[in-house]
Amino acid sequence: MAPTADGEIPVVGPREPCPCGSGRRYKACHGERHRPAPVLRPFLGRRDEADLVALRELVPSATAPLTLSAEHLAAHPEHADRRITLGTMLPQAAPALVREDGEILVAMQTTVPGLDAARDIAGALLTALDAEPGSVIDAPAASSPRLVEQLPGGLADLPGLVDLLDPAPLEITVHPGFGWWLPSSDGETGPNQEVAAMLERANATVVPTARLSSVPAAYWCHPGDRWHLRWALPLAAPGAGAGDADAGKAADAGDVAGSEEKLLDALARLAAAERLTVGAGSRFVGFFRADGLVVPVWDLAADTEPQQVEEPVAALGTAYREALADTTSLDPAQRRVRAGLVGRSLTLR
Repeated sequence: MAPTADGEIPVVGPREPCPCGSGRRYKACHGERHRPAPVLRPFLGRRDEADLVALRELVPSATAPLTLSAEHLAAHPEHADRRITLGTMLPQAAPALVREDGEILVAMQTTVPGLDAARDIAGALLTALDAEPGSVIDAPAASSPRLVEQLPGGLADLPGLVDLLDPAPLEITVHPGFGWWLPSSDGETGPNQEVAAMLERANATVVPTARLSSVPAAYWCHPGDRWHLRWALPLAAPGAGAGDADAGKAADAGDVAGSEEKLLDALARLAAAERLTVGAGSRFVGFFRADGLVVPVWDLAADTEPQQVEEPVAALGTAYREALADTTSLDPAQRRVRAGLVGRSLTLR
C-alpha cells in the first residue's frame, strides 16, 4: 500500500511496513503517537502573569480571592455567590476542595501537573463549582496528556483561566504557614489531633517569604541562614513589542521586555554598569526560567528584612525600565557580561 494521491499516509496494522516506504514498521514511523507539547507560558494573557508564576514556583504559602468573569457568570448565574480562594498548595496536594460552607479552594501547586497549568486550574475550579460541600477534587489534571489526546481539538478544547476569571490582577496575601487551610469556624475549637499534626508538618516546610509592594512579583525569602530576593519579570506576548498596550498584559507597559533577548540585554547593561543591585551587601547570583518567564535572584545581606529591600528594588525597577528603552547594540564589555549572565541560568519548567 502506497501513500494516497493527496499525500496522506494510510493507516495499517502497527506491525506492518509503513506505507510511506521508509522500511520501518508503521507503529515506529507514521503510526507513532505524537504527544502534545507542554504550554511554555500557561498564564499568558493575564496582567498578573508574573505573580501567578511566582505562586506556582516560588511562594510556599499564599492566597488570593478569585472573581469569576462576567461572561462565565452570564452563562452560569448560579455561581454568582460562590466564594473562591486560590492557594499555593492544599492538603495532600489536592487540585481543589469544597468546604462544608461551600467555599472553594483551588491550588496552584499539585503533584502531577498536566500540559497547561492554567487549564488544570480552570478544570479543577469548574469541577469544584459543581461538587457537593465537603468534596475533595482528586480528578487527574484536565490537561494530562492522556486526556488531551482524546480531544479532537487538543488543548484548545479545554476552558482557559483567562476566560474563566475576571481580568483584574489578583490581591495576593502571603502567609507564614498553612493556617488558612482550616475553616474559620475551627478557630473557636481548634483542629483535631490528626489535622493539627498535618498542619504542623506542613508549616515546618514553609520558607519565610514576603511579597514586596514597590514592584510587581518580587519576593523576599529567608531559607535557612540565607536571604534572597526573587523577581519574576514580565515579558511581552510572542509577536507583541515592548510597550504594546497588550504586551504581556502587565500593569506598566514600560516594565515589559519585548522578548527574553531584550530582557537579558537590559540586565547586561545594568550589570556592566554595576547597577544590578538591590541594596548594600546584595549580590546578583543568576536567574532561572519558570513558566516562560525570567526570574533574577539576588543574595541579600544577613538579617535583611523585606522593608529594607523596597527602596533599592524600586530604584532598580526605574533603572531597568531605562535599560529596556535603550535600543543601541551592546558594546563588547556588555556582551561579555551578558554571556556570563546566561551561564548562570537554570530552567525549572
